[in-house]
Amino acid sequence: MPRSKLSARQARKVDALKQGCLAIGTMRQLAMRFRALFRIKEPEKLEQWIDTAIETDLTEMLRFARALHRDLNAVKNAIALPWSNGQAEGQINRLKTLKRAMYGRAGPELMRARTLPFNHTD
Repeated sequence: MPRSKLSARQARKVDALKQGCLAIGTMRQLAMRFRALFRIKEPEKLEQWIDTAIETDLTEMLRFARALHRDLNAVKNAIALPWSNGQAEGQINRLKTLKRAMYGRAGPELMRARTLPFNHTD
């Protein structure tokens, strides 16, 4: 999150991390710029961001940038268009989390009770 939204304690932690490892500062800067692409809806700057990320030689950013480049049109559309599948993905993630948490520990009754909405019979 942007520095202006960090608490004083969080800002101190970020500063300490950046002093301890220069790569963290670079990664944070790239992450903030990537976030800004979505906030201000500027898909035309995506390719420049990808090039910058690749030039950093940070393995994680390099992999992420290459994956973005493979799906460049889809990512540009995600930046420019107002639609999102976030709600569906959130529900899928919730169900998978429940499934993993209960694997081997409970039967279908408990799974049903945790996934279906609770009905009040007042």
